[in-house]
Amino acid sequence: MLQRDRASAALGMIVERDEPGEAVVSMRVREDMTNGFAITHGGMVFALADTAFAMACNAVAPGEGDTDADITVAAGADISFLKATRAGQTLTAHARRRALAGRSGLYDVTVTDETGDVVAEFRGRSFTTRRAGADTTG
Repeated sequence: MLQRDRASAALGMIVERDEPGEAVVSMRVREDMTNGFAITHGGMVFALADTAFAMACNAVAPGEGDTDADITVAAGADISFLKATRAGQTLTAHARRRALAGRSGLYDVTVTDETGDVVAEFRGRSFTTRRAGADTTG
């Protein structure tokens, strides 16, 4: 999925782990990712958490078939920012599935800095659609 995610690629995100129900994604904070207070823009932290959430929702276990059979999208998400970070720091988002009922899921994502301090907590609600993934032929 991340191979076609231009936004995450543009932000320099790196997939550390991608398994069904769990994903770890990291990102080094650049100067152009900071706000007027010279701290990491909250939207950048949210984008990192959201990407890990998307990866955890859409990973398919071996033998489950094509990863593009159905796509899972966000039905909603909330984030709590707990610690400011700055350019040059590396943030890591660890997403874990908490519950899955039918086509709805609940995921928690913890964003930490390079020291292991918690930067943000994100909760995502997912919905699996019946539509196939994006066409990559054109």
